Amino acid sequence: MERKRIWGWWFFDWASQPYATLLTTFIFPVYYAEVARNHYVAQGMTPEAASAAAQSLWGYGLAISGFIIAVLAPVLGAIADNSGRRLVWVWVFSALYMAGAWGLWFLMPEQPHLVTAIACFGIGLIGMEFATIFTNAMLPGLTSRDDVGRVSGSGFAFGYLGGVIALFLMLMLLAENSQTGRTLLGIQPVLGLDPALREGTRAAGPLTALWYLVFMIPFALWVPETPGPRRPVRIRAAMADLWTLLKSLRHRRSLTAFLLSSMFSRDALNGLYAFGGIYAGAVLGWPVILSGIFGIVAALSATIICWFGGRADRRWGPKPVTIVCTVVLILVCTIIVGMKRSAIMGIPLAEGSHLPDAIYFICGALIGGAGGVIQAAGRTLVVLHTSAERATEVFGLYALSGKATTFLAPFLIALTTALSGNLRLGITPLIGMFLLSLILLIWVQPKGEPEQ
Repeated sequence: MERKRIWGWWFFDWASQPYATLLTTFIFPVYYAEVARNHYVAQGMTPEAASAAAQSLWGYGLAISGFIIAVLAPVLGAIADNSGRRLVWVWVFSALYMAGAWGLWFLMPEQPHLVTAIACFGIGLIGMEFATIFTNAMLPGLTSRDDVGRVSGSGFAFGYLGGVIALFLMLMLLAENSQTGRTLLGIQPVLGLDPALREGTRAAGPLTALWYLVFMIPFALWVPETPGPRRPVRIRAAMADLWTLLKSLRHRRSLTAFLLSSMFSRDALNGLYAFGGIYAGAVLGWPVILSGIFGIVAALSATIICWFGGRADRRWGPKPVTIVCTVVLILVCTIIVGMKRSAIMGIPLAEGSHLPDAIYFICGALIGGAGGVIQAAGRTLVVLHTSAERATEVFGLYALSGKATTFLAPFLIALTTALSGNLRLGITPLIGMFLLSLILLIWVQPKGEPEQ
C-alpha cells in the first residue's frame, strides 16, 4: 500500500510537469514572444522596442502572479494544517491549473489578446504552485525521514520524464514551423489543426490541461487524505498558528537561513528558465523547433541527473547535494555570459562553428539537472525542518520564499541588459544570487532542527 501511495504521489509530478516544460519554458513563451513582437511591430515599433515591450508585459504578468502566490501561500498552508484537510485544496487548484492552461489556446497570431493570454497563464501558474504546496506537504507521511530524499528526487525525475514525453509529442505531432507549417516529423499538425492559424502550437495549452486531467487519476486513486482529525476551517485560528510560526523563525536559524538561501537560488533558477529561450533565439539564432529539441535533450538529462541526485541525497544528505549543484549553476552562468556565436570566453571561433550550440546544449542539461536536484533536495530539507502535522504550513513558507522576490531576477536581468546594452551580460546578476544562496547554506543544519 505504501509503495502504491508513493507512485500515486509521483504521478502529480508527472501530470504537472508539462506546465513548466511546454508553457513556461520551451513552447508557449517562444510563441507568445513571436506573436507579441509581430503585434507591436505592426503598430509601428522597431523590432528591438517590440521585443522589449513583449518581454516587459510578460514580466509584469509573472510578477503579479508571483505576488499573489507569495501572499496567499503561507495563509492557505496554515488553513489546511489547521483544518486537517489537504486533498480538497489540491482539487480546487487543479481546476485553476486546467482552466488557465486551456485558455492559452485563444492566443491568436493575428490581433492577439495578449493581456488575456497572460492572465490565463497566471491563473494556471497559481493553480500549479498552490496544488504543489499541498502535494509537497504529503511527503513526510509517505516514507521514513531517512528515505525522503530518494522519494523526492525520484519524483522529480519521474516528472521530468513526463515533461520529455509531452514535449516530444508536441514537437512530433502538433507544433508547426512558422515558415513551413509542418512539425518536426515533417507532417501538418494532427487532428486537422490549421498551421496558418498556428493551431498546432496553440494546442500546447489544451494538451497540458488534458495531460494533467488524465495522469492525476493514479493520484486520485492511490493517495488518500492524510490521516488525522478533521476540523472546520477557522481562518482566525489558522492565522494565529501562522503568526506563531513566523515569530518562531527568529529562534530557528537553520530554517530561516534555508528559506533565504532557497529564495535566492530558486529566483535565479526561474531567471535561467525564463530567459534561456530568449538567449537561444537572440544570441545563437535558434528557431522554435531547435529550442524544442534542446528542451527534450535538457529534460532527458535532467531526468537522469535527478534520479542520481535522489540517491546522492539519501547517501550524503540534501545539504552537500545542494552545494554541489549550486556551484555547477554558477559555472554554467559564467559560461553563458562568456559565450556568443563568434567566440567563447574571448577565444574566436571559425565562422559557422557549431561549438556554441553544443556547449549550450550541455549547459541546458546541467541547468535542468542541477535545478531539479536543488528543488528535490529543498523538499527534503523542508521535511527535516518540520513535522507531518505542520508540513503544509512550512511548505507554504517555502513557497513564499520561492516567490517573495520573484520580480528580482527579471528586474536585475532587464536593468543590467539596459545599462550594458548586452543581452549576455544581463545574465550576470544570477551569478551573484547563486553565490548569496551558497553563503547562506553555511547556517543550514544538514539534519534540520527541532521545531520550537
